[in-house]
Amino acid sequence: MRSLGLFAFVVSTFCAGAAVQAACTGQDLFAAMPEARQNAMREAAHAAPHAQGLLFRATRGDETVTLLGTYHLPDPRHEPLLAEVRPALDTAAAVLVEAGPVEEEALQAEMVRNPMLMFSDGPTLPEVLPEELWQEVMALGSSRGVPSVLLAKMRPAFLATTLAMPPCATAEIAAGKLGLDKQLIAEAEARNVPVQALEPFDTIFRIFDQIPDSETVDLLRSAVIGAEQADATAVTMGELYFAREPRLIWEFSRELSLQGGMSAETIARQLEMSERLLITQRNQNWVPVIEEALAKGPVIAAVGAMHLSGEHGVLHLLEERGFTVERLD
Repeated sequence: MRSLGLFAFVVSTFCAGAAVQAACTGQDLFAAMPEARQNAMREAAHAAPHAQGLLFRATRGDETVTLLGTYHLPDPRHEPLLAEVRPALDTAAAVLVEAGPVEEEALQAEMVRNPMLMFSDGPTLPEVLPEELWQEVMALGSSRGVPSVLLAKMRPAFLATTLAMPPCATAEIAAGKLGLDKQLIAEAEARNVPVQALEPFDTIFRIFDQIPDSETVDLLRSAVIGAEQADATAVTMGELYFAREPRLIWEFSRELSLQGGMSAETIARQLEMSERLLITQRNQNWVPVIEEALAKGPVIAAVGAMHLSGEHGVLHLLEERGFTVERLD
């Protein structure tokens, strides 16, 4: 749930043979929560800078960057937001995304060339995990079309990512349906607007390398808990996103983790690690890339919506560098 750009591409590529399912359906888990709990999460979310909104403009002198918070999974509700950003394409010197077509092609080639990106040459997961957890992992892997012989050798972070992707969304991506970022890339290419990546193609695996082995059991236990409600979680994330409440997705994620039965200490540690590796660290790397691209003219930066808000969000980081930020939607 935290960040699904390259993650969605990697998992959909790996699990392309899984059984095709219908579009994501299920209960809106946030709407089903008690009103008092919803209000508490809203209050916590809205305390962060730029908590609401998906489309922003940041200006500094004659420099202009349009920032779009994207939802990487396919959804028919993308069109209205895409229409809102189209005018910026008329003057854009470049569209900046987490990963463009060149990076996806390079990543796919590297995965074929070097399978050890996905698999470990160390102890197998049945040797590391408690038996009941391994049995749950096998059952979930099988439901996603991944045989146990491959699951056993998967790197834990890659496996957790695989289990986190809703099967309905994986099937739609594998069938060629596009998230908002991919739709924007297609429109930019049709207009001959250059598409530039904000980070190297192998960023996802560099992130995996930073997750210590000591987190393996808790990481996979958390993934199993989340996978049990994967489709409903995808539905809920979509509802919050299209309500233009991206920061509320983070608070919902925290709440859902607490309901899974893991200790508050473990959840806090995992959320801190997720935010640091998937959000904060990458945001800090992206801002200089955005600034460099602005030397050629106005740009559009389309990144996962969770990257925009918060003290370490892209919008606040730009403000710290002298940009003025305004919400456009």
